[in-house]
Amino acid sequence: MRLKWITSVAFVLISMASFAQETFNPVDFVNPFIGTTNYGTTNPGAVTPNGLMSVVPFNVMGSAQNKFDKDAQWFSTPYEHTNSVLSGFSHVNLSGVGCPDLGSLLLMPTTGALNVDYKSYGSAYSNETATPGYYSNLLTKYGIKCEVSATPRTGISRFTFPKGESHILLNLGEGLTNESGAMLRKVSDTEVEGMKLLGTFCYNSKAVFPIYFVMRISKAPKQMGYWKKQRTMGVEANWDNTSGKNKLYTTYGKELAGDDIGAFFSFDTNEDEEVVVRMGVSFVSIANARLNLDKEQATSSFDEIRASARKSWNDDLSRIKVEGGTKEQKTVFYTALYHMLIHPNILNDVNGQYPAMESDRILTTNGNRYTVFSLWDTYRNVHQLLTLAYPEKQLGMVQTMLGMYRENGWLPKWELFGRETYTMEGDPSIPVIVDTWMKGIRGFDINLAYEAMRKSATLPGNENLMRPDNDDYLKLGYVPLREQYDNSVSHALEYYIADYALSRLADSLGKKDDAKLFFNRSMGYKNYFCKDFGMLRPKLPDGSFYKPFNPREGENFQPCPGFHEGSAWNYTFYVPHDVFGLAKLMGGKKNFITKLQKTFDEGLYDPANEPDIAYPYLFSYFKGEEWRTQQQVQHLLNKYFTDKPNGIPGNDDTGTMSAWAVFSMMGFYPDCPGEPYYTLTTPAFDKVTITLDPKYSGKKELVIETARPTANSSYIKSMTLGGKPINKYRIAHRDLVNGGILKLILEERTK
Repeated sequence: MRLKWITSVAFVLISMASFAQETFNPVDFVNPFIGTTNYGTTNPGAVTPNGLMSVVPFNVMGSAQNKFDKDAQWFSTPYEHTNSVLSGFSHVNLSGVGCPDLGSLLLMPTTGALNVDYKSYGSAYSNETATPGYYSNLLTKYGIKCEVSATPRTGISRFTFPKGESHILLNLGEGLTNESGAMLRKVSDTEVEGMKLLGTFCYNSKAVFPIYFVMRISKAPKQMGYWKKQRTMGVEANWDNTSGKNKLYTTYGKELAGDDIGAFFSFDTNEDEEVVVRMGVSFVSIANARLNLDKEQATSSFDEIRASARKSWNDDLSRIKVEGGTKEQKTVFYTALYHMLIHPNILNDVNGQYPAMESDRILTTNGNRYTVFSLWDTYRNVHQLLTLAYPEKQLGMVQTMLGMYRENGWLPKWELFGRETYTMEGDPSIPVIVDTWMKGIRGFDINLAYEAMRKSATLPGNENLMRPDNDDYLKLGYVPLREQYDNSVSHALEYYIADYALSRLADSLGKKDDAKLFFNRSMGYKNYFCKDFGMLRPKLPDGSFYKPFNPREGENFQPCPGFHEGSAWNYTFYVPHDVFGLAKLMGGKKNFITKLQKTFDEGLYDPANEPDIAYPYLFSYFKGEEWRTQQQVQHLLNKYFTDKPNGIPGNDDTGTMSAWAVFSMMGFYPDCPGEPYYTLTTPAFDKVTITLDPKYSGKKELVIETARPTANSSYIKSMTLGGKPINKYRIAHRDLVNGGILKLILEERTK
């Protein structure tokens, strides 16, 4: 009897464990509110993985209560967690960027007397809820429950109204974009179509483009009309609902075009009556916007679309399974992975059509055409993570980059919906493509890729859109400071990294002369090394160093000579392709380690600044100093990455900060872009299982297991890979994935 009881208990426990394993859903650990304040510039809106459409609560304009009000012209996100007044839901948005754009097609439900002035129709809200693919709140001013979800190219909103007079407003004049022009046309009582201008990202006046849309409402309105905001002598006209003075709308006509226009739909609603609004978009045509809407929503209900979005997220997030760790750590991890999978996003419509790069041509793809290539950010870690766990996405992105070269003659730098914004610096496509190739992903034209990369690396500056200061770079080996704030050192450091990556590719392709040429160029960083300070320092055309020189000038993203968005401390160790060479310039290992440690001890390291985010991993290049990497990574994760709205240290930069957290929590990081290596550190979890694609890696999964004998065991004592002991902390991508299982035993560190 006792044996039977024990057997029954064991069966129950095994069944419970099996059930827990089967029902573990990574999507449940995502908190979309993380990063929505503290300049993280993420948002809690509804989106699918790499989806074109996102439907986002818009609360950054229209009220003095709101931080980053529209009139201040200083915000780059549609949503700020500390704000309290909602003025609509924007369709198609950017996540984690530092400049304003998109965030338009604002949809707002209201009740009572019709009011189309965004400065007064906004509402406070409560009961916020957000999960991947879904967002909801309650507009307290109107008693309206708002719910939104999305498919890859369409959005859906469900508004639950109280009894009385109700309205749905489509505002085409406001948004994050600096463009206010639009066109609206009535198709039927329940459908409108149109176009809205977007663009001028980072205030680049040349990068303007249209978005086309079709909007359908589930209930025929009792009245529908347009409005155009009127201005008198530069002052906005006042809305006067009683007298009609300066009336801002018309109920006549089938279409309207101009700046600051919109449409309203008025209803008599019953208590708890639901009105559903569906929005399809396209960057090709109104016809394609309608096609996207027909194909992706058809007769699907709101709840069906919401469930489909959730499943898509859970499927993608499940490529990496973690065990152990705290609930907060799982939340930080899966939210970071979620943010990393938002951009780049698809651009093509369901029929494969997309706008060609910098052209009025419409082309067709058989796969996915991607957009939003924030490459100065993402070349450091996002694409490496995609290559590892989502190789089919990464291949599509590289194919897209080569498509842009075919269409426009250049690889992308910071591409946005078929336009090049030329934001930031460097030649960032090179390390992305090289890294992809060196890690075994084929399926793209490597000869065309090499042609494109060599073009930007060798053309004179007056012909070179990627390297406008290439003449100085090729002649002098560095970019001299010619203007006070020309970011010369930052430019050159990016070129050195790109040229080093290109040299690796050239060597692998048997182009030995090119390999030598580009490698020698990549060593040009030594021109900037100043022995007096032991740091990189701006240099003048005559070869002398710029003075007076303050290594801390440029902190907190203030402008300074030679460096972009950072100080000399944020850039001096940014030579990942020649760490040992830099250490030699500094006087050897001891001096290098002492100076690097100083960046952390004295607060000189900026966790939100791309050039220095790999600094913690540089300690591990030197035997006996690996513990410093493990210490710093754990400290930075605990301090800057949390499950709170301020849980990202700064702009997420289309997933770059999040990718740093994902890699670091798994226990390895690609610290040298373009080089197929990782540096190991202490994982945050007991077990990490990464699903691999055998087509590219030869294995089905990579497992990282970590044993912690005590609660304070935080440092790596020993490691085995594929059952064999290893003592190296930098490991080749091929060796890691082929090893199958990486096991680490931790210990406490005593001084």
